[in-house]
Amino acid sequence: MSPLRSRFSPRRQRPVLLSRPFSQPGAPPAQLQRPCPHLRPRGPNARSLSSDRLSLRARLLSSAALIVVALCSALPASAQPTRAGAEKDPVLKAMLTELDRNMSQLQLPGFARPFFIQYRIEDVNQFETRAEFGAGEGASSLHQRVARVTVRVGDYKTDSSNSRGDGSIELAALDDDPIAIRSALWQATDQAYKLALDAYARKQAALKAVQTPPQADDFSRQKPLVSLDRPIALSFDAPAWTARAARLSGLYRSDPKVSASQRDVEYSEGSFRARAVTTWLVDSEGTIVRKSSVQYQEAFAVGAQAADGMSLARSYASTGTSVADLDSEAAFNQHAVDEIASLSALRNAPLVEEEYHGPLLMTADAATDTLYSLLANAVTATRPTLGTEARTSGPFASSYHARIMPDFMNVVDDPGLKTYAGKGLIGAYDVDDEGVPAQSVNLVDAGRLVNYLIGRQPVRDFPQSNGHGRAGIAGPAHPSIGVLKISAENGLSDADLNRKLLAMARDRGLSQVYFVATMGGPRTPRLLYRLTPDGKRELVRGAVLDDIDDRALRSSIDSAGKQLFVSNLYGDVPITVMAPALLFDDATVKRANEKNEKLPFYPPPPDGTK
Repeated sequence: MSPLRSRFSPRRQRPVLLSRPFSQPGAPPAQLQRPCPHLRPRGPNARSLSSDRLSLRARLLSSAALIVVALCSALPASAQPTRAGAEKDPVLKAMLTELDRNMSQLQLPGFARPFFIQYRIEDVNQFETRAEFGAGEGASSLHQRVARVTVRVGDYKTDSSNSRGDGSIELAALDDDPIAIRSALWQATDQAYKLALDAYARKQAALKAVQTPPQADDFSRQKPLVSLDRPIALSFDAPAWTARAARLSGLYRSDPKVSASQRDVEYSEGSFRARAVTTWLVDSEGTIVRKSSVQYQEAFAVGAQAADGMSLARSYASTGTSVADLDSEAAFNQHAVDEIASLSALRNAPLVEEEYHGPLLMTADAATDTLYSLLANAVTATRPTLGTEARTSGPFASSYHARIMPDFMNVVDDPGLKTYAGKGLIGAYDVDDEGVPAQSVNLVDAGRLVNYLIGRQPVRDFPQSNGHGRAGIAGPAHPSIGVLKISAENGLSDADLNRKLLAMARDRGLSQVYFVATMGGPRTPRLLYRLTPDGKRELVRGAVLDDIDDRALRSSIDSAGKQLFVSNLYGDVPITVMAPALLFDDATVKRANEKNEKLPFYPPPPDGTK
């Protein structure tokens, strides 16, 4: 079963369909927009006039017309896309034709007609190759199209939607056949309409059972958008990357700097994957969108156990919007060798003390993971429970205009930021998955929460989408970050932060403080160092950060760095997080006390090359 097919339930017997199938595509409606109408020909003789017969007035008018022509021709081809232009794309033409048909015909007698229908088709082309212990495990490719149909009944104030997402899914044809595409949409529309009618009846009953009315409309009105980007195809050398992944996974025994510890390694994996997604989206309000995104990633992971059985892991990944964004093989291999070396050091490192309270410094790398876990979901506005007066749900539901971070910190989500320091940002996009233009949203200003990320489900005080309704493959759209940028005013250098950490230790009479280089989870350091006031470092293992939470975010950050670390997170909804190093005034470091598995009973196979 293909990876995408596995997301869906097995097909069941088809229910009775409410609308009739068709034998041929319907005629598209007439074009509604005409670019530069003032430049139409003036008559059959307009071009036959010789220049010597033009009056001065005619010369001036002609010159002005030429200037306007030049200005219009200087505009990019996509400056004023129209439905007529969209219908040159066979996928969009099929979608628009079927959308028109269903909006005019779809209605079960005695029940409400849809007031809104959206069609979204995603063309997914992906590749992945994996290797372990120096040998390839194979490569796989997938090319599939998935159609998702959303039908809403009721009206913008109260409709059939729910918090889990609405709609129906069908696989769609790959070869642009209009009947095949429309057939998939027809079936999904029929099913989505029936589900919407049932959901609308349930909601009406639920509303009668609560005293407090909803605090916002169910669906926001948006200005129709026509946006037609060119599809982007994957571009890479599959055999070369397959061989490179195999070499990467064998570094633990082929590189002389780390080969001495190869018998301690329990797994060593290398991988490369790439995905291109082209999305076509149309809705009954007139929005027409074609957009593409692409992401590439090379990754390495290595693991072992300490003598006491504690599982230890190290990993590294390079992710970008093109192969050129990824590390060179030499640079990536050096990172991998460093990870293997640090794994050996971790095996011999002492356990962290049982509990520590005091200053803690996180690198920008570690802080990016921490801030992502604390902020990414908290700053999105999702519909609260029916019958409550809450603005939204989540940890910041009641924090609007309240201080959630130090007053020297700011947070913005800017999907339009496509590169940073020469690196492509995979979280960037122009139009979200509800057909709304992406907006840069100032979320935290001088430490105070001043905004939320929102899609087309309004919440109290936020009636309109700000272009952050994002969806995974075939999934419903939900508010999500795109390019989340956390910064500090008057940030310090890494050296200054380290000096400040050691000064805190001396001022408080502490024998040690802690420094987190990398994280392995929201509160689990992977590389954690114990520092003495004179600057000596010792690697320790087995720790968990007990109280790095919303309270610490608000009250415990003493200082922050000025250099931002860029974290591109590959996935169905690609995102980017950028953040500086953080110095916490007070944090708790505790021993994790997790279960340790038994060590292997006998050693790994000997290296046949020796």
